[in-house]
Amino acid sequence: MDLDATFSEIISPAAEAKGYRCIRADKISHSGLIDLPMYEMLLRADLVIADISTGNVNAVYELGVRHALRPRSTIIIKESKGRLHFDLNHVNTFEYEHLGDDIGSREARRAQADLGLLIEATTNSNRPDSPVYTFLPKLQQPRLTDEEYEDLLDAAEDAQTRITALLDDGQNAIDQSDFEKAVVAFSSARELRPDDTYILQRLALSTYKASKPSKLSALIDALRIVDQLGPDDSNDPETTGLAGAIHKRLWQETKDVVQLERATKFYRRGFEIRRDYYNGENLALCYDLLADQSTGAERIFYRVSAERTRHEIVALLTAITAADTFQDRSDRKWIFATLANSYLALGRLDEARAAENEFRNELPADWEVQSFEEGKVAAQRDRST
Repeated sequence: MDLDATFSEIISPAAEAKGYRCIRADKISHSGLIDLPMYEMLLRADLVIADISTGNVNAVYELGVRHALRPRSTIIIKESKGRLHFDLNHVNTFEYEHLGDDIGSREARRAQADLGLLIEATTNSNRPDSPVYTFLPKLQQPRLTDEEYEDLLDAAEDAQTRITALLDDGQNAIDQSDFEKAVVAFSSARELRPDDTYILQRLALSTYKASKPSKLSALIDALRIVDQLGPDDSNDPETTGLAGAIHKRLWQETKDVVQLERATKFYRRGFEIRRDYYNGENLALCYDLLADQSTGAERIFYRVSAERTRHEIVALLTAITAADTFQDRSDRKWIFATLANSYLALGRLDEARAAENEFRNELPADWEVQSFEEGKVAAQRDRST
């Protein structure tokens, strides 16, 4: 799930519309112990909105600290399919829906409006929403002076503004196929947030796409970045997809079959665990490439595996395109691109042409068209074999 989208499309506009300065906890700048400004913010903030969709232990721990420090003005939210952790099932929770990895425009508008109403109700309520103060009604809330608190807010807000600008610059550069500029932006963002998964993923993508100073060295650099995300054990399809893409390109450069086998492993993990169609399309391609390297029963196995995977992708994406929420998805172009190449490899040419037209109607960027064309060439080759 893209929690940056949750913040920018739902939480921030809803809170700001009700007059709040909205600051993300992970943007708090600090010197010395990180816990100090975090605890100060959890105590002093007029309102805390805690997204626990991913079960991140830090977020849940910070929610517990807030419940211990303040009797009211805490809102818990989660994605509708997310599982509540620990014993939070008895606590009121606001839910929203992701469509794929993103939030659709219609759902964003709905969630903004409903969260705004909840913020207003919470602000005006005198009833405790903390289970601590609910079950210990005589507990006294701790106090803290105003000293340095305003400076802390200003520093956090400044850090939030800087990181947001860098991420926007990086994504805009990717959209314009300027990957060298994207590397600069995401590298700067990484200095501010060195362990941020999204930044590392965008930096890895930009690095191997930039192909500087050479294609091979760029792939090696990108692989070092992705390795920080632990792709061997990751259930994040973006991470497995990046690892697969880098190893596939390393195979293309070196013809070392070990690289192709590694790519297949990562794509298979992303498709089998998360049913991610990007990983699935590339898994089928890798099966075909492995078949080219094999003979006898092993060759037949890889061909059959490729065909079965493509049938699964078509069934998966056909259901997605038929859903009422499909037009709200931000990944429509990639769904059509994947359908087009899957149909092509399966010999369903009319359906392939129709899906390709839909892809092009989404006005993809130059690098997206190039990526699609590379997949199309591979799909045509696979059909011929």
